[in-house]
Amino acid sequence: MGRDPLPLGELEQLILLAVLQCGDDAYGVTVQDELARHAARRVASGAVYMTLDRLEKKGLLVSRLSEPIAERGGRAKRCYRVTKPAIVALKHSRRALISLWDGLELAD
Repeated sequence: MGRDPLPLGELEQLILLAVLQCGDDAYGVTVQDELARHAARRVASGAVYMTLDRLEKKGLLVSRLSEPIAERGGRAKRCYRVTKPAIVALKHSRRALISLWDGLELAD
């Protein structure tokens, strides 16, 4: 029998989904922009970078350094990619949320 997926917190879910939305260009600033655009949520850059680091340590993200870019003063960016275990964890979280919402009608 396989291991249960790692449980994800709300910010971890949002950041993994933002990385997926960014594709190959996912780095701290683009992830932060995706969160603002899709979730209408401003997240401090420190919180984004800490969460990216934590997700990488959990094996849910992998990173690489890009080639240095002239516009950024020659500095490389740390770009992130979602791993297969992250996809499994996201699907597990989605199923759990859908199941919990099933049959609920919240009054305004």
